[in-house]
Amino acid sequence: MKFKSTSTTLILLGILAVIVGIMAIAWPGVTILALVILFAIYAFMDAGLQTMRAFSSRSAGPVLGHLLLAVIDVVAGLFALAWPAPTAFVLVIVVAAWALAGGVAEFAAGFQIGESAGTRALFIMSGLVSFAFGVLLFARPGVGVLTLALLFGLYSLIYGFSQINVGLHLRNAA
Repeated sequence: MKFKSTSTTLILLGILAVIVGIMAIAWPGVTILALVILFAIYAFMDAGLQTMRAFSSRSAGPVLGHLLLAVIDVVAGLFALAWPAPTAFVLVIVVAAWALAGGVAEFAAGFQIGESAGTRALFIMSGLVSFAFGVLLFARPGVGVLTLALLFGLYSLIYGFSQINVGLHLRNAA
């Protein structure tokens, strides 16, 4: 499928975010456990890739470095599966950093030259919501991972609807 316009891409991104938001609110425990399991899968996959990179190198230095990274990845994946609660706490911090960075980027996008006032306002609003979400998570990481799932669901809904609005606004302007 080829996306012919930015508006279509934004609308589809918004719809996906709304669906994820609904699922996160409906099943917060499952959402957090899924994030922990996805992290573990990522760590195990990276361990395999690091091992492959180690044995594709011609010198010993990179071999040892890549093998060390592979061992660290395996340990991180096992830790995540054995102790999901501390892993979820770390994921709270990672999501907070992601939301802060994304919020700053979207806020900055609201000041691009050539965008209409409505589009700029929606980018700025999306950026502020993302930034506020990140600040909230950093300020209160111990409130519980279920709260993260609910906040993530609410954030996804707001973000999704804002992206749909931006996409529709762009489509109408074109």
